Amino acid sequence: MVNPQISNLAIILVMMQVSKKIAFEDPNVLNIVRGVYILSNIIILGIYVYVQMQINKKKDMTVLKYVEPAPMGSGEEPKAVTTTVHAYDLQQVRGLFKGQLMGVGMMAVMHLYFKYTNPLLIQSIIPLKGAFEGNLVKIHLLGKPASGDLKRPFKAAGGFMANLQGGEVATDKKSIEAAERSGRGGAKEE
Repeated sequence: MVNPQISNLAIILVMMQVSKKIAFEDPNVLNIVRGVYILSNIIILGIYVYVQMQINKKKDMTVLKYVEPAPMGSGEEPKAVTTTVHAYDLQQVRGLFKGQLMGVGMMAVMHLYFKYTNPLLIQSIIPLKGAFEGNLVKIHLLGKPASGDLKRPFKAAGGFMANLQGGEVATDKKSIEAAERSGRGGAKEE
């Protein structure tokens, strides 16, 4: 399987070349591209709503303990978190909704205010592809088992921003006990 970041880059490069050939000046063509973008976002919204319904239907109350790393440069101790799989998945799906809303908002500003049309094409494909590559979608929609890379808590996606957030989530018993003893966290999240 190709790395998602490499395939995203390939899609962007191809779609940039394709967008040069599209007559965005024609109002009919522009409306079709807008319609494709809106349809893409409706599909993504539908996927996330379905995943949320599956999470609520399964209502997995298995206890999940992990240690959240402290934000980089904050000087704080890592925080112990005790939650359930159900609550963790709901928290993750809320993050997906927020991310999608932020993307639509940024695209609206770029298109409606700055009059950029080319990104509509790229943003019709990349977020849809990203939705199907998400861990929750793989588990709750595609039916893959929650093991290996899909084991909760999910590993942060690699990249520049992941390094700035302070590191990986720890799930080993020693790290959890050390964080609980340090006095930061340990309260159950509902």
